[in-house]
Amino acid sequence: MSMFPVLVFVPKYYTSDLGVSLALAANLILVVRLFDVVTDPLVGYLSDRTPGPFGRRAPWIAAATPLMMLSIYMLFLPPEGAGAMHLFTWYTLLSLGTTMMLIPYYAWGSELSPDYNERSRITGWRSQLGVVGSLLAQAVPVAAAFYFGIKGSASVLEIVAITMLVLMPICVTTTLVSVPQTKTYTRSTIPFWEGLGVMWDNGPFKRLISAFFLGSLALNITTPLYIYFIAFVLKAEDQAIYMLFFFYLSNLAAVPFWVRLSSKIGKHRAYVASFAIISMAHPFYLLLGEGDFWYMLPITLVTGFSAGAFAALPNSMKADVIDLDTIKCGENRAALFFSTWSFTQKLAAAGATWLALMGLALFNFNTTPGGFNDADQLFGLRFLFALLPSLFFLTAGAVIWNYPITERVHREMRESLQQKGLENVPAVTTN
Repeated sequence: MSMFPVLVFVPKYYTSDLGVSLALAANLILVVRLFDVVTDPLVGYLSDRTPGPFGRRAPWIAAATPLMMLSIYMLFLPPEGAGAMHLFTWYTLLSLGTTMMLIPYYAWGSELSPDYNERSRITGWRSQLGVVGSLLAQAVPVAAAFYFGIKGSASVLEIVAITMLVLMPICVTTTLVSVPQTKTYTRSTIPFWEGLGVMWDNGPFKRLISAFFLGSLALNITTPLYIYFIAFVLKAEDQAIYMLFFFYLSNLAAVPFWVRLSSKIGKHRAYVASFAIISMAHPFYLLLGEGDFWYMLPITLVTGFSAGAFAALPNSMKADVIDLDTIKCGENRAALFFSTWSFTQKLAAAGATWLALMGLALFNFNTTPGGFNDADQLFGLRFLFALLPSLFFLTAGAVIWNYPITERVHREMRESLQQKGLENVPAVTTN
């Protein structure tokens, strides 16, 4: 719930309402993400080395919660006079808090089951609840707009911040109390840098993370541009929250479909199908103009449905490639993989935001509310939103085509783990 507005509403709010330039906002966000080069592997390393009565993952999630809550409050409800430095400071702290929460969280999830299809169900449920959070981030402002006439990016951020501050402690406490803890760990016999080399030699992991990066880059290009597109091309900014609500509603409904399809045709084939569908749907946004808000709805439903595969399937496939690493190393190094994955995800989000905002800056786009943009400037926005993502989606589909770890191959991998006595090997710390 808290992450969705950071990607969608914060860039426009700080550039349009608070006067931060497009180029400066793009570069600040990119610099923040470069910090993750250090923080992501460090948190993964420390998470694997956290023994104690509360498990290895739970203490990190608990510690991240107050930091995230404070950062969201300051970022979404900035004081008068807030500008670029305020954005940079609290975006940085939010990024650190997110790292502290999500790397242990996803590593914890991968340890709950060794089964090929059950992993898809676990990540599917987790993805659905993540989409529920994104839906709440729109449903609450939608209700406020519908019943009380409260509209605009600033109002959305304020409403989401207050709601999130109430719900986040409840959700985190439920997770920490309810989920089985993984308390055992062993010390790695592989030096840290050698371990990174072994991970890089994992061919399926390289293909998977490359496809994930390209797909995330494409999807995240559209995220900050959504509000700009609706505001300046369709001239319907106050209705943007409704369209985003439909996107995530379709996204939520699609997750069970993609999980079920993956169990029938294989995870990577379902993943390729999602890339193909969304890449064909996106160019239809070029047909839209002023007053075509509701003509955008069917395109949004298709893109939202396709994107439902992007969280559930690659996360499940990631657990499979960790099994391959365990066979080669004799150790479960889940957090190392998840920290690499987390950094890639953040890099894609930052790179996409940079491309989107710098692209608008290169077209001299006027972000002032009600400001004039000529045909060339509007074409720049249309190209960045409708066509550029499709190129990345198609490339991602090509990368993951003929991915080698099928259900049959994974069954053989599990048998190999059993034969080597590694099926339930505890996660490790690194030297």
